[in-house]
Amino acid sequence: QVQLSESGGGLVQPGESLRLSCAPSENISRFYVMGWHRQAPGKQRELVALITSGGLINYADSVKGRFSISTDNAKHQMYVQMNSLKPANTAVYYCKYRSTYSAIEYWGKGTRVTVSS
Repeated sequence: QVQLSESGGGLVQPGESLRLSCAPSENISRFYVMGWHRQAPGKQRELVALITSGGLINYADSVKGRFSISTDNAKHQMYVQMNSLKPANTAVYYCKYRSTYSAIEYWGKGTRVTVSS
């Protein structure tokens, strides 16, 4: 069973940047759908950004132009570069992985991002 581990969260001031990483515990399929989701206090979990092995990338409207998702297929890792962070971006960020050939989704335990002055 694939385990995902997020890292890179922390406390930053508005306007600053963070880079989150997601590392699987084992090699994952070359054909995948991976994404970053977040859950703010009192809110439902929502999609932040998605990337597929075929090169499809989607972003939530609220992060377009500020966040950039990427993968390192050699390291089997996924990243999200988050720039111009806002207090509204405060949340626990989770990575998710699914093989293209499976309906099973794997989630990490999350990394907390706090944007506050």
